[in-house]
Parts: sequence; C-alpha cells; structure tokens
Amino acid sequence: MNNTYSKAKEFKRKYSLTMAFRLQKHASVIEQHLHADEKINYVFCGQKGKAPLFFNKSCVVAITNERLVIGQKRLLWGYFFTTVTPDVYNDFKVFNGMIWSDILIDTLDEEVFITKLAPSGAIEVQKHITKFMMEEKKKYAKENK
Repeated sequence: MNNTYSKAKEFKRKYSLTMAFRLQKHASVIEQHLHADEKINYVFCGQKGKAPLFFNKSCVVAITNERLVIGQKRLLWGYFFTTVTPDVYNDFKVFNGMIWSDILIDTLDEEVFITKLAPSGAIEVQKHITKFMMEEKKKYAKENK
C-alpha cells in the first residue's frame, strides 16, 4: 500500500487545491485488487461523481501497466472498486473551472467523473491517461489484425 498511498499523497501535495480525503483507505482498496505482476505507473485523487456539494466521495485513481483502477473506501464498511481496461476506453474530457476542474473518462458502458481536481492537476492527469490509453490501444489493434 505504501506505493499507491505515497503517490496519491504526492499528487495531493503537488496540487493542494484538489479535494480528497482518506487517501490511505482508498489506496488500500486498489492494493487489494492489483494482480501479482501489475505495477503502478501513476496515481491521482479527487471526488468520484458529479454531485457538486458533497465532499465525501473521495477516491484514488491509479494507472497500472494493464488498466486504470479506482478505489473508494466507503465511510462505514465496504468499498467501491472500478476498473477501466483499454479495450473499453472511448474518450477523455477535461472541464476546466476557475477553482476546480473535472474530468470525464468515457467508456463503452459508462461515464466516470472525477471532480474537484486542481486545474493544473487535471491537465497532468489528462496527459498521463491519454498517453497510456493510446499506447495500449495500439497493442489491441495489432492483436486484432
């Protein structure tokens, strides 16, 4: 858990306007679901969902060498875990605001909103996710030929 949590903490320290709490708990959800040979490449945090007034929807998002994963520990018991594999990835959007920015990860089945990111943090996130997904999509295209 140290790797995921330390990277999430580093992102939060770098982009202090990002709204996220309980990073260690959310990071532990991701660590539980990693495959034995899976490596964390990039981690960020934010609020999962579009609810503008709630601040209890914090989550940690990690890009691994295989997929994008989102861990969200519930307040009392249980957790939510979401994974986005490159084969279902469709599009990425950044909604830049004055105080916070939001991102939308569009997949074939659903839309994943991560909100209340620092504006410059959202740009960095976009670069990492787009780069990873484009490289992985090329691999899928070669396999399907």
